[in-house]
Amino acid sequence: MPRWLSLVVMAALAPGVARADEGAFLKSLGGSWAGVGVVRIRANMSPINVSCSFNSEATGLALSMAGVCRGMLLISRSIDAKLRYTGSTYSGSYLGPRGGRAGLNGRRRGDAINLTIRWAKDVNGDRRADLTVRKIGTNGMQLTTIDVDPASGKHVVTSEINLKRQ
Repeated sequence: MPRWLSLVVMAALAPGVARADEGAFLKSLGGSWAGVGVVRIRANMSPINVSCSFNSEATGLALSMAGVCRGMLLISRSIDAKLRYTGSTYSGSYLGPRGGRAGLNGRRRGDAINLTIRWAKDVNGDRRADLTVRKIGTNGMQLTTIDVDPASGKHVVTSEINLKRQ
């Protein structure tokens, strides 16, 4: 086969390979997860220690996660995310601890899906934040949200939850 023809065949197959890789990656995030972390109600507030549990299900090129985080004995918040991989990007929705459904959009780089959150209303002075879903080894996952403190303009980790597969 001429070299140019093999390059054309490889280019034609590449999207299918990427889709298979994404499906396998999402499947590796499926299951029951539990762990601990910290959450800031607002970017300028002190963090609250939380314990969280999630159930995650991957079907083809889609992932849904639902769970609860609890802190300070009285606080309990439902959190969920729904993601779908299409073409070369992820999109979906997120319900965070402050409530209100938000849009998600981003890409995977290595073992992390880096997403932009578009809140339905202002949170910390604007409607944007960043969420990273990172797979750590075979049995670990980290969810990190970063926002900007409107007073200082600095990027602040507003939540970091470290989960282990159950």
